[in-house]
Amino acid sequence: MRKSRLSLFKSTSMLISVVGIIMIVSTIIVVAYVGFSIVNESITNQISSGNQYDTLAELRSEYSQLESQFNSVRDTYSTSVSDLQRYNNASLELTRASAAIDNVQSALDSGKPSNEVDSRIEFAKQKLQAAREAFENL
Repeated sequence: MRKSRLSLFKSTSMLISVVGIIMIVSTIIVVAYVGFSIVNESITNQISSGNQYDTLAELRSEYSQLESQFNSVRDTYSTSVSDLQRYNNASLELTRASAAIDNVQSALDSGKPSNEVDSRIEFAKQKLQAAREAFENL
């Protein structure tokens, strides 16, 4: 009976040791996976944000060029009421484009999710295109 208890004690302690080692290894694997996921997400967000800042700079550049074109033709549209109204409508589209670009800047500064910033960028591109078309129709 004494040998069976000793044998039972040895097998039980061996089982506890093996289970403990398995639990330690699995805990290390889980912690490593979570850490890798956090680092990977951070890097991805930084890359995405960098691309979005580049797109914002392009939008601001296009807006600046379009604004200078608007300013260069302002004096020619002040002669008649209908011309002035067309110019004011086109100028309103330019103001909407500016507000959309500022909205993108605000989203980037406040750290909004990437997909929301992308949708705001698309909206700003649409508004800038509308302003460009309005200028071409002058």
